[in-house]
Amino acid sequence: MRNDLTIDHKALQGAYETRRYFAKFERIIGHLERVTAMTVQEGTLDAEEGKIVTAYLRALAGTFTALSYKHLLSGRVSDQLPSGLNIDRTDSGFPIYQELLQLANDALNADKHLANLPDQTQLKQDMVRHILNEHSTPTRLQFALSQRMYYEQLQGRALFWAQNDPQAVWQGNNSAGRGRYLVHWASYDSQTNVPVVYLLELEDSGRHALPRDGERWPRVQSHLMAQAISALKLVTIGTGFDKDFDDLHPKKLRRIFLGPMYSHWFTEQNGPLRDVLAEASGKEGLDWALSWTMETLWSREVTTEKTGFFSSSDREIFKLAKMGDKGGNSGASQVRRSLILPQRAYQVLEERDPPGMQGVRKYVLGSGDRILSYK
Repeated sequence: MRNDLTIDHKALQGAYETRRYFAKFERIIGHLERVTAMTVQEGTLDAEEGKIVTAYLRALAGTFTALSYKHLLSGRVSDQLPSGLNIDRTDSGFPIYQELLQLANDALNADKHLANLPDQTQLKQDMVRHILNEHSTPTRLQFALSQRMYYEQLQGRALFWAQNDPQAVWQGNNSAGRGRYLVHWASYDSQTNVPVVYLLELEDSGRHALPRDGERWPRVQSHLMAQAISALKLVTIGTGFDKDFDDLHPKKLRRIFLGPMYSHWFTEQNGPLRDVLAEASGKEGLDWALSWTMETLWSREVTTEKTGFFSSSDREIFKLAKMGDKGGNSGASQVRRSLILPQRAYQVLEERDPPGMQGVRKYVLGSGDRILSYK
């Protein structure tokens, strides 16, 4: 019986398809950095949040670069490389979660692999000799070089992993003397195969600074990573954190979904984007759109709850969007949906004006790689 999670997985076939896929994502991630800068200018993200999101995007670019080296000769050395890159063709357009788990495992063994591989200079010299002496393509040497580059990319680079542990950024003290932190972490969601970034603003009424507290900080990190599941509503995550840590007070929680990616060439979509991308296809690089969704949960007010005979703790009451509003029933205060797409796809989208796309902000790649923002 087939595992439901693998029904919509697709292995890229051959070097041409693989290179085209990675070239598309390289451009898209570059555009995402500029969109992030625009959201800071618009006031949707503050400067520190924008800096953090950009760092995760660059780490994601590093992960894609590593995977591109790994699968560079896909289809040409089948006896050495089991299969092509597996992507989720319906739910995300991204590589499947297992690809990132294997990436992490390979990173643990990168030193051993590099120790057994000739360096790049030697491999390139061997390729030249092979061409001159054998008058044929040195495929196996090319494969060895691609694997060398893959393991070098894994060694000591800032990459986006399946789990990216929480980090805390000091934001100063509030008027009551409580420490303020911006905690951020990220995950590659195993169910949706989409990278997700979390941002949590909190106040600390504990005796010791949170990141240097050997008792609380490991618990906080473990708790937050365990809750990094896209199926959980933000109010569930925020309320659970508030109740589990009496001296940590969550004031704002954000979750940013960096996908899905839709492409007429690589993915199968059933919604209004299917016809839009089909009509926009033709010239390479114009048949895609990337969804960017930001959920935000704010604390509305604070109440006090008894936690013992002689003790009490602040508890946050979170603001939730009303039914009928944007984000209604989402478990968030606000949901902001955006779409990043080339100008040709945007023109088709506007002409068709499909239901469900009103209220979605569009970031459109214009001529000269300019990005224009439309509501």
